[in-house]
Amino acid sequence: MSVKVNDIVEGIVTGITNFGAFIQFGEDESGLVHISEISDDYVEKTSDFLKKGQKVKAKVVNIDKDGKIGLSIKQAQPPKATNKPMDINWLKKDSQKDLSFEDKMAKFLKESNEKIESVRQRNNSRGNGKWRK
Repeated sequence: MSVKVNDIVEGIVTGITNFGAFIQFGEDESGLVHISEISDDYVEKTSDFLKKGQKVKAKVVNIDKDGKIGLSIKQAQPPKATNKPMDINWLKKDSQKDLSFEDKMAKFLKESNEKIESVRQRNNSRGNGKWRK
């Protein structure tokens, strides 16, 4: 089985090391998955993610001049859903946008005074705002 870069191969984990795992695929071909290419999550120990004898899919990421094959399990996986920002409908009218500067300022002052008053009331119920010993 002759492989080239960007091929997806299916193989079996034959060895686990501190720096990655060896994958046997085809009759006589094997490659190394570096620890950084095992998962999108942080991988402290290869054995936390892979077990000897486990079947995996991997992408061929490089083949050096000596014929050593570099593999990536995470690149062979479908992309995860991203937490992209929500879409904003710029045509929708916002009640804040319709207010004049003076109205916005009056609303801000009202809300601010209400918050200050609630803090004062809470402090008064605790003993006129003084610390008790």
